[in-house]
Amino acid sequence: MRAAIAAENLTVSYDDFLALDDVSIDVASGESFGLVGESGSGKSTLLRAIAGLAPVSDGRIALDGETLDARYRDKAFYRRVQMVFQDPYGSLHPRQTVDRLLQEPLAIHGVRDAERRILRALDEVGLGSSFRFRYSHQLSGGQRQRIAIARALIIEPEIMLLDEPTSALDASVQAEVLNLLEQVRRDRKLTYIMVSHDLGVVTHMCERLAVMKSGKVVERLSSGDLVAGRISEAYTKNLMVASKGFVRKAALA
Repeated sequence: MRAAIAAENLTVSYDDFLALDDVSIDVASGESFGLVGESGSGKSTLLRAIAGLAPVSDGRIALDGETLDARYRDKAFYRRVQMVFQDPYGSLHPRQTVDRLLQEPLAIHGVRDAERRILRALDEVGLGSSFRFRYSHQLSGGQRQRIAIARALIIEPEIMLLDEPTSALDASVQAEVLNLLEQVRRDRKLTYIMVSHDLGVVTHMCERLAVMKSGKVVERLSSGDLVAGRISEAYTKNLMVASKGFVRKAALA
């Protein structure tokens, strides 16, 4: 089966620093694919390279089998592929209302039925029309990220690139946003590539994942393999231990 989106032997470097080193992934249509690893492992750089936001020095990125220009993405690409960034406080313009934030991608892509799409997008992310004319500083972190998701969904893309979409949120809100993303993917039959340092999140959201370290893919797993402990790399095992968090030992008598 031809991949909906694929990266082949991708290399990204900044001066003398090699951020991605011969990385390859392929994601089928309708699949949710995870990228995990410690900070600096290259997972967000890979997502940005696919989106045309990082300088690719070698390799190939393909959308439905068609090779993309290494440095340029046209409007047709962004009509099909949208990205949700990690920080909902930095990704929304503070001087624009929610209505203006949602109008902008529609205007860029020449979509006319703005009223219907704005109301549908707000309803789909569980906010409703009462949020339409608020500013981002009037919203909680979870509400801001819902608006960021609505902005990505409003032009009805096929593929969503999710860069740690819940890591900047309180734990109480994270599950709500993850459940929202899962529901939207099922309803719209979307393809996801999700970056996370949390193996629990990726296991819940993704069918397959690639483990990254120092700009390379060191292991590929299904979520079932991860849950069952069918892991070959020590690095992945250490990530699993780290993702369980700190457990205080009982005080000695």
